[in-house]
Amino acid sequence: MRRTLRAHGHRTAATVTLALALAATAPPPPAGADPARPGTLAEVRAELERLYHDAEVATNKYDAADEKVTAQEKRVRTLRSRIEAAETRLGRLTSLAGAAARAQYRGDSLPAEMQFALSDNPEHALDNASLARQAQQATQGVLTALTATREDLEKRTDDATEVLKSLRESRRTKDTQRRTVERHIEDAKKLESRLEKKEIERIAALEKKEADDAQAKWVGSGILDRVGTEATPAGKKAIEFATRQLGKPYVWGAEGPDSYDCSGLTSQAWLHAGHVIPRTSEEQWRRLKRVPIEDMRPGDLIIYFADASHVALYIGDGKIIQAPRPGRWVYVSPAASMEILGVVRPDA
Repeated sequence: MRRTLRAHGHRTAATVTLALALAATAPPPPAGADPARPGTLAEVRAELERLYHDAEVATNKYDAADEKVTAQEKRVRTLRSRIEAAETRLGRLTSLAGAAARAQYRGDSLPAEMQFALSDNPEHALDNASLARQAQQATQGVLTALTATREDLEKRTDDATEVLKSLRESRRTKDTQRRTVERHIEDAKKLESRLEKKEIERIAALEKKEADDAQAKWVGSGILDRVGTEATPAGKKAIEFATRQLGKPYVWGAEGPDSYDCSGLTSQAWLHAGHVIPRTSEEQWRRLKRVPIEDMRPGDLIIYFADASHVALYIGDGKIIQAPRPGRWVYVSPAASMEILGVVRPDA
């Protein structure tokens, strides 16, 4: 059926150009012919669907790479902040240690600020002679340990920065792949727009018939007699959020509030239900709890295609809310209109 970007990344708009050109000049089907039979328009629709799928795969990979970059940037910032804190404390303790050494040379007691700096309970430091003596003996040990900690943080920061560079390069590569596929699709959409109304209607009819046939087969299996019908409170909130987004356009990489891609919609729906879930459909499939299809309930996420490149929110009665592809809007559709990979549960 549908293939991944690896298999179809070499395709260009030339294939669609030829198919659409033939479609535009092809005679209408004979009276009584099956409108869903394989033919030029069917090939056009299949090629467009493959391109849209490839673009969604590429975008998901870019989004996942971007998520890794964002997380790594946060880690690097945290490490640098800890280095700064360690350096500040090290400088302060070094200064106090010098003051303590001078005080000991003069025969004075440990300076009060040193006692405060090294005491776990500064409120009682001045009255605790034993703690002061321990602090005097431990001063050099604290400085040595703190220096070692700073050096370790510096090494970890250097390593994390190298990883960040690699992740950014990976993100740039995936973004280039995504943009290449998007350019192919833009060419295909321009050509598609030149089709006559009757060709467009025939393509839509092919698509609807395939979806209806798949849904009928799925429902005929008796699956709806076994699946759950009640959502959890969080699941209800996710469905309510997704319902409010109906009619908003699909945009690759979007996660609201004015437009969404497939996983942008599902991740935001569950975020508004109080659950943070992965951003991409692949990560939702990989990291969320999987449940058998016959055990699914409204609010669960249905993952589609062998590469987990699409996701939708199950709302019950065999239906989903999904953000399908460019040129479409968030809408309610049959749950089995696409190849189901499995089901995951965000609030397991």
